[in-house]
Amino acid sequence: MTTQGTRPETETPGLTFPTGFVWGAATSAYQIEGAVTADGRGTSVWDTFCRQPGRIVGGQNADVAIDHYNRYRDDVALMADLGLTAYRFSVSWPRVQPDGAGAINARGLDFYKRLVDELLGHGIDPWVTLYHWDLPQALEDAGGWPARDTSKRFADYAAAVHAELSDRVRNWSTVNEPWCAAFLGYASGEHAPGRREPGAAIRAAHHLNLAHGLATQAMRAQDPASRIGGCVNLYAISPATGSDADLDAARRIDGLQNRFFLDALLKGAYPEDVLADVAHLTEGGFIQDGDMATISAPLDMLLINYYSRFTVSGAPGGALSAAAAPTDSGSPWVGSEHVGFVNGGRPVTGMGWEIDDAGLYEILMRVHEEYPPIPLVISENGAAFDDVVDDGAVHDPDRAAYIEAHLRVCHAAIEAGLPLQGYFAWSLMDNFEWAWGYGKRFGLVYVDYETQLRTAKSSALWYADTIRRGGLPSPAE
Repeated sequence: MTTQGTRPETETPGLTFPTGFVWGAATSAYQIEGAVTADGRGTSVWDTFCRQPGRIVGGQNADVAIDHYNRYRDDVALMADLGLTAYRFSVSWPRVQPDGAGAINARGLDFYKRLVDELLGHGIDPWVTLYHWDLPQALEDAGGWPARDTSKRFADYAAAVHAELSDRVRNWSTVNEPWCAAFLGYASGEHAPGRREPGAAIRAAHHLNLAHGLATQAMRAQDPASRIGGCVNLYAISPATGSDADLDAARRIDGLQNRFFLDALLKGAYPEDVLADVAHLTEGGFIQDGDMATISAPLDMLLINYYSRFTVSGAPGGALSAAAAPTDSGSPWVGSEHVGFVNGGRPVTGMGWEIDDAGLYEILMRVHEEYPPIPLVISENGAAFDDVVDDGAVHDPDRAAYIEAHLRVCHAAIEAGLPLQGYFAWSLMDNFEWAWGYGKRFGLVYVDYETQLRTAKSSALWYADTIRRGGLPSPAE
């Protein structure tokens, strides 16, 4: 790794975060590990998806990715150099259980044991995510997430990983962003497995929630001391105008994106209006007795991924925003396909996503005020920009500004009395960005995909200094 650049002078911050606040960064297995056939790893839906023409920009895949499987020791040393107190990573289900059921692949699980030991040896707290979208292909062949049995298979897998790592790992999350896995995977087809079946997407969303609940029960039974959380990606939602059509559009998108998951996890019921919106797709129902009690089992924390705000319109022909899909795909908004997403006039990231840190405050306050009390963690927050290497360094002031603005919101939320316990930047390193391939860079650390050289960007150096300071300058500084 190279760390060209000058760290800003350390000084006493004006906005100090509480002692014990978690300063982290996050990644996911499929996006970074590579080594897709090492140590008996099975095939995932993303391996299959990447080999289908037209699915990934440039026809790229993650067979090598950033070779973290072989370079994890150097990557952990990099984390330590940046001063991270925690690292959130996901376990590859097909690496640990190649067919999604049956015997555990000890060689695959050993990789995560080595990684955890390396992190602990550098004083970095491991935060494990059990599912970040890499479903074993064998389970997809058996029906995938629309099939109820997949939830049970996930609980078995989660219990097996937890049994081996819970002596050294305290913090666990179950399913990362179930909205994406369900609606991008089974409705729009933008993500693996690439199906466009709206009714199946609703069943998938429910079974992902059920998988969370079943896994939580299984892990609690093994070790009540483990801290377990659900992980949702939330958006602030605004109507384009005050018209009835736009207000209804905002209700619909908020319902499917936010309330479908928050209400299930924290209230034990799906919103009635959302169920009505999708009733024509779910004839015969998809909820069995006891499901909602399982899904809403008590949690130790709620992990929130936040990136942007949606401004929506229900008017015919609503203008689409700049945040278009990377490849040909359908609508993920089942039952509300008529809704348009409009440009709200804010600056955008390299993904075309509008930058709106105020939306994070809105989301945090809403969860705090409308749901039962629960500790909160920002488990993903970051931005892609068009980074370039200039004389061996990468200067990305826009990313540092993005993170700083959102951290200021976090501090304001804490000052307002919210139990916000930590922040994980997305992402630690540039990596395979799903259907976008390698064209979008979210990393604090630049990765040359040809040489695998890591270079800490100026945003990484800024974040490292922020961690050492324990906070931020006051707004007037």
